[in-house]
Amino acid sequence: MGKANFSDDFKRDAVAQITERGYPVAEVSKRLGVSPHSLYAWKKTFAKLSSSSDDDQAAEIRRLKRELARVTEERDILKKATAYFAKDAR
Repeated sequence: MGKANFSDDFKRDAVAQITERGYPVAEVSKRLGVSPHSLYAWKKTFAKLSSSSDDDQAAEIRRLKRELARVTEERDILKKATAYFAKDAR
């Protein structure tokens, strides 16, 4: 019997069933016809890849929060200026 080759998409989907949906490894293993050892190996492999993307997402979130704070401050300044000049126009 030969070694089965699975696509990366299949492996990611299998790992997602374990990590994101919370299914037990034994259940996913039985349902997909893959050994539990393979699932654990795929989980380890794709966890490394996802941690780097998590770092990228965290950096993007920090950048967006800084930008939001800046834009909010600019908006507040403009609101105060509008109120000041509207008062002078009366």
